[in-house]
Amino acid sequence: MPLTVCTWNINSIRLREGLVLRLLREHAPDILCLQEIKSPLDKIPLAGFAELGWRHVVARGEKGYNGVAILSRIPLADAGHEDWCARGDSRHVAARLPDGTLLHNFYIPAGGDEPDPVANPKFAHKLAFLDEMAAHFAAAEGPQILTGDLNIAPREDDVWSHRQLLNVVSHTPVEVEKLTAVMRAGGWRDVVRELIPQGKLYSWWSYRARDWSASDRGRRLDHIWARGGPETRARAARILREARGWERPSDHAPVLAEFDI
Repeated sequence: MPLTVCTWNINSIRLREGLVLRLLREHAPDILCLQEIKSPLDKIPLAGFAELGWRHVVARGEKGYNGVAILSRIPLADAGHEDWCARGDSRHVAARLPDGTLLHNFYIPAGGDEPDPVANPKFAHKLAFLDEMAAHFAAAEGPQILTGDLNIAPREDDVWSHRQLLNVVSHTPVEVEKLTAVMRAGGWRDVVRELIPQGKLYSWWSYRARDWSASDRGRRLDHIWARGGPETRARAARILREARGWERPSDHAPVLAEFDI
C-alpha cells in the first residue's frame, strides 16, 4: 500500500492548529512530521487530530521553542531521539513503522545571520550538529526515511539566486558541504529531487516580503530523504506551495512524498 509522508515546519502548533487540521482534511498524509511545534507535550492540541484519525503520536516538546512531532494514521513505535550537541534541545524524534522502517523527524538549527562559526555561536552550533549527524548515520542500517526542516538549501536551483545567497546562512558552501557529508555517510537519497530533478523549487518564503508569491524569493529548506531498498523508493513528491498563502500561515510550506511501503 502507498504511504504518504509529509514534513512541515508549522511555527507553533497551538497558534496554527487550524492549519494542521486543514492539511489533514484536504490532503490526508498518512504521516505528518512537524517542526517548531513550540509546545510542551501536555499542551499539544491532540484531540482534534485524533478525531480526524491521526491518533498515533511520537513527539518531543519545549515551551515556546523548537519541538518536533510525528502524527500518524498508522501505528508507530517511539524509537527515541538523539540529544545532538548535548544541548537538551527538542530537535529530533524517531519512530518505527509497522514494516520496520525507521522514520526520523529533524529540526536542524537555523544558524543565525553571520556565516562565521568564530563570531557566531549559532552558526558553530549548526555546523557541529551536522558533523554529529554525519558520524551517527555512518552506521545506518536498513530502510529509513528522514524528514524535516534541515535549514539548508543545497542546490543552486533550491534558492531564488545562487549568486546573491552564497554568503547567506542556509546556502553557504560550508553548510552545503556538511549536509552533503550527512547524505553520503548514511547513503541517503533526496527523494524530492529524485522525482523533480530540474527547476527552481522552494519550501520557504520570508515573512518580510510584502508579497511573498510575487517576489518568489524562496529557498528549499524542508526535505524528505530515504535510504534502503525498493521499499523506500518514492513514487511521487510535491511541495504544497498554496499553504504558504493560507490565513496566518507558517513561512514554510508542506512537502509530501508517497512511498510504496
